[in-house]
Amino acid sequence: MIRNTTTGWGSVARWLHWVLALAIVGMIAFGWWMNHIPARADKFFYRSIHADIGYLILLLTVLRIVWRAVNPTPALPAETSRWQKIAAHVSHGALYLVVILVAMLGWAHSGARSTHYSDFFGLFHVPQFTSPDKAAADAYEDRHIFFAYVLLALIAVHVIAALWHHFIRRDRVVARMVTDEAG
Repeated sequence: MIRNTTTGWGSVARWLHWVLALAIVGMIAFGWWMNHIPARADKFFYRSIHADIGYLILLLTVLRIVWRAVNPTPALPAETSRWQKIAAHVSHGALYLVVILVAMLGWAHSGARSTHYSDFFGLFHVPQFTSPDKAAADAYEDRHIFFAYVLLALIAVHVIAALWHHFIRRDRVVARMVTDEAG
């Protein structure tokens, strides 16, 4: 099934989930590595790639939110308590919000750092909404990194919750995101 149902995630939602999961975790690792390598001539190249993938993550996240808005969200198992449903809703909202925040802060940092970050994989110009300003670039970068760590913590909570559903509750919540099997 392509679209979500009240009992399972469709293929588009599952594809967006896993592509974004891999891209975001990879970007956090790449960003950490990039900020810990010594100064070298090709560091700008790595920062450009990081920015370009960040633009893709932002686009895919917006597409995922739109897809989720126009599709039903599969219900949690009937035995899920009210507080767990609220926690799931809040944590998913926080994940979306922080992914967008990290990407937007990265975009702001790129424009404030250099106009050259706007060359998307050499294909076209990405408009910048900040102007070159070193002090602003440093502030955006600090916040970008801080919220990347917040995102990492939210991902850890998400993974722990998924493992809890899979191994403790055995309620098929995780299976719905892996296959088109209904919960």
